[in-house]
Amino acid sequence: MTNKEIKIAFTEYAGAAEMEAEDRTLVEKAIEATKHSYAPYSNFNVGAALLLDNGEIVTGSNQENAAYPSGLCAERTAMFYASSQYPQHAILKIAIAATQGGVLCGNPATPCGSCRQVMAQYQLRGGKPMQIILAGSEKILKFEKVDDLLPLIFDSI
Repeated sequence: MTNKEIKIAFTEYAGAAEMEAEDRTLVEKAIEATKHSYAPYSNFNVGAALLLDNGEIVTGSNQENAAYPSGLCAERTAMFYASSQYPQHAILKIAIAATQGGVLCGNPATPCGSCRQVMAQYQLRGGKPMQIILAGSEKILKFEKVDDLLPLIFDSI
């Protein structure tokens, strides 16, 4: 028997002002996308903004439905739209933000397991690491690749 350990690395920022301009723009777009969320049940509005390798920025927001679980997370809304409209372009970065009552949550919201697996699939498809930026009012976290949020990615098929 061998005990092993998985370590991840990420950068923590006190605020968007510490970030590169490109990352700040993505965070701003993700926060803006929360305003297009349809979340009458949870009142938890999530927005996502993707940067594609062609320079396009695509946004998405969570969409709830009374016939739970028929809704969709902001991350997957944005990724599926990007894949359908720009299938030949890799996703380089995704920024995610969540608000409640129009106020950015203090701690960054993290993607659900389904969204993490979809990110992993698009990272593999794109052939490049996908950076993930999780924005909160108290801190912003940046991960260099999906593997940092989803170690032991399901890629066996």
